[in-house]
Amino acid sequence: MTRLHRFRSAALFLCSLPVSVACSDGSIEPPAVQQRVALEAFSTCEALEAHVEDNAVALMRSYLRPDYFYGGPLRGGIEVGAPTADANSSQGPSAYTKTNVQVQGVDEADFMKNTGTHIYTLAGGRLFVAKSWPAADLSVIAELDLEGYPYSMFLDDKRNRIVVLSSVNAPYVIPPDGASADCLAYGYCSWAVATKVSIIDVTNPAQPSIRDELFLPGWLQNSRRIEGSVRVVLGDHFRWPDNMQWWPDYEEGLWENEALLQARLDRLADDNEEILRARSLSDWLPSALRRLPDGQLISVPYECSDFHRVTASVDLGFTTVATINLDNLGAPPEQTSVIASTSEVYASLESLYLATRHWWWWPRPGQIDHTYLFKFDITDPNQARFVAAGGAPGHILNQFALDEHEGFLRIATTIASREEDPDNEWGRIVTTNRVSVLGERSGSLEVVGQTRDIAEGERITSARFLGTKGFVVTFRQVDPLFTVDLSSPTNPRVVGELKVPGFSSYIHPLDENYLLTIGTHIDEPDPNGQVNWQTRSMKLSIFDVTDFENPVEKFTELVGTSNGYSEAAWEHKAFNYFPERGLLAIPFSDYIQDGSREDYWGQFVSELRVFRVGADTGIAPVGAISMSDIYQEYRYDQWSWRWSPWVRRSVMADDFAYAVSDAGIRVANVANLSQTIATAQFAPVVDYGSGR
Repeated sequence: MTRLHRFRSAALFLCSLPVSVACSDGSIEPPAVQQRVALEAFSTCEALEAHVEDNAVALMRSYLRPDYFYGGPLRGGIEVGAPTADANSSQGPSAYTKTNVQVQGVDEADFMKNTGTHIYTLAGGRLFVAKSWPAADLSVIAELDLEGYPYSMFLDDKRNRIVVLSSVNAPYVIPPDGASADCLAYGYCSWAVATKVSIIDVTNPAQPSIRDELFLPGWLQNSRRIEGSVRVVLGDHFRWPDNMQWWPDYEEGLWENEALLQARLDRLADDNEEILRARSLSDWLPSALRRLPDGQLISVPYECSDFHRVTASVDLGFTTVATINLDNLGAPPEQTSVIASTSEVYASLESLYLATRHWWWWPRPGQIDHTYLFKFDITDPNQARFVAAGGAPGHILNQFALDEHEGFLRIATTIASREEDPDNEWGRIVTTNRVSVLGERSGSLEVVGQTRDIAEGERITSARFLGTKGFVVTFRQVDPLFTVDLSSPTNPRVVGELKVPGFSSYIHPLDENYLLTIGTHIDEPDPNGQVNWQTRSMKLSIFDVTDFENPVEKFTELVGTSNGYSEAAWEHKAFNYFPERGLLAIPFSDYIQDGSREDYWGQFVSELRVFRVGADTGIAPVGAISMSDIYQEYRYDQWSWRWSPWVRRSVMADDFAYAVSDAGIRVANVANLSQTIATAQFAPVVDYGSGR
C-alpha cells in the first residue's frame, strides 16, 4: 500500500449515507438514526480521497442554499489508619495519593503527578519538579521549558518517563524530502493546531531531559495510559481551501430575487467543487512529525487503511487514536483514524470506546438523540484495533456514564426528544433517562438490555458503575439517586430511588456499601415551585446503599457560601480521597462578602479544604491550607489563561497535605493545617508574547 504523510486533522462531513434527501418543501431532510452502525476501513488511497472530496462537496452544497441565507434550518441546533510519619523523615511516605482515575490500572493525564517523594507540575509553559519528601524539605529542584501550551501529562515511575501533552502550532505541509529547522525559520510550511508529545527522562528528577518529540495534528481530546502504552485521542476540524467563496458577489436586487439567488449559489457551488476536486490527498491530510535530536523534522507515515468511515450521520470532525509504546521509543506511533467527531472517551484495561452523537444537521420535531459507540481492542500495547460499533438512545454526560464489566458495556443516557409545539416551529424538548447494556456480537455492539425510563423531565448530573451495581443522579429541582441492579445484563433493573434537595455531580465509592459524593445543595422549591438560589452551597454527602432498594443519605456537610466553588465538583482529578487516613481534600474558592473591607482580593478565599470521612462517623472539617497570600501577591494583572494562582489539586502523604496551584505548592501537617511547613513557589508567566 502506498504510504503518505500522516493525517489526523481534517474534519470531514461525516454522513456516509446519501446526504441530500429532498423534502417536498425543497429543504434537506436530516438523516435518520442508524440502529446498526459500522466502521469501514478504506481499501485504497483513491477511495479515501474520493470519500473526503465527495463529502466535502456535499457539505459545501448544503450550506449554499437560499434558506440558509434567509435564516433557514441551519440557524438552530438541538438542545441539548497507617503509621505516622515525621515531617523530617528522609524515607518516603508509607502511603500517598495519586491521580484519581475511573478505572484502576488505567491512568489519566493531568497537569500534576506525584511519586511520593516528588511532585511534578505543569505551570506557565514549564515543567516544575519539586522535592516533596521529607515534607519540611519541600522545594523546587528543577524546571524545564516546554514548547507551546503544556496542559497534561502522564508519569510512568517504573520507566522514569513523563509524557507531556502540549498544544502547539506545527507545520503540516513539508517538502517531500523532509523538513529541517529552516522550514520553521523561513515560513514555507503550512501550519495547523497540533498536539506535541514530549517524552522526558526523569531518572534523575533534578535533571529532566527530553528524549523524544512528536507532533500529532489535531487537538487533544483525551488520553489514557496502561503500563508503558499511552493512547492519545486527537480530534480536528476540516480545513477548507482558502480560495473558496461562501457567498455570492454583490448584485443589485439579488437578495430580493430567490430564483436569481439560487442560480448564483449554484454557480458558486460548481466553482467551489472544482477547487475541492483539484486537491490531492496529501493536501487534505496533514503530516504527523517527529523532531530528531539535530532539529530535523521528519514525517511519520501511515496507511490509508488506517482510516475508517462511519455508516451513519455524525458531526463533522476527525478522530485518531495514536498509540505510543514507551518501551519502544523512536518507533512510529500506530494510529487508527475515524472520520467522525467524538465527544467522550472511556477505557478499561482491555478496551477503549469512542462516543459520538447522531448529527441531525438542524432541529426538527420528531428527532430523538442517539449516541454511537466505537470499540477498540487495546490489549496489544502497540496498537488500538477496531472491533465493534453500535449505539444507544440518548446522549451521555461524561466518561462516568460508560463502564465495561465482564464483556458488557453499560451506558447511562439522557434521552432528549423534540415534540411538536404550536408556539415553536422547531418543537420543544422533553427528556427522560435510561441505562442500557450493550454486548458485542460479530462486530456489532447491540443493546441486550435496558432499564425502564427514569426521571422524566430531568437530566443526568452524575453516574457511576461499580461491578454489578449502577448509580444515576438526575436533577430538575431535587436530586433523585437511583440504584440499578446490573447483575443480569439482559435485565437491568432500577430498584431504588432517593430524593434529596440539590444534586450530586461526582460519585466516589468508599466501599461496596457506601458512596461519597460532591455536588450542590439547593433548598426545596416553595409552594409556587420557585427555587431560592441564594441558599445554594457546595455539599458533600455519604450515601448508605447497603440496602440497595432503599438508599439513605446518611451524612451531609455544606461547604462555603453561595459563591463557593470547587473544581472537584466537575473534575474528578481534583477530588482526592485518601483511604489510608480516611481523609478527603478538595480545592475550594469562595468570595466572602464583607462590607467592612474594600479590598476585593482580601475577601477572596483560595485554599485546600480537608475533611475526615467515615461511613460510621460522617464528614467532619479538619481545616484548610490557604494560598490567599500568594493569590494576593500576584494579583490579577499577572494572571493569564495559562497561569492562575488558585488551588486546583492536592497530594496527601502520611500525615501531610499539599496544596498545588500554578503559583506553587504548600504543605502542612493535617493536625495543624493553618501552620505552613514549607512553600515552593513557581514564578508566574510575565512575558505573554514569548510564552514566558
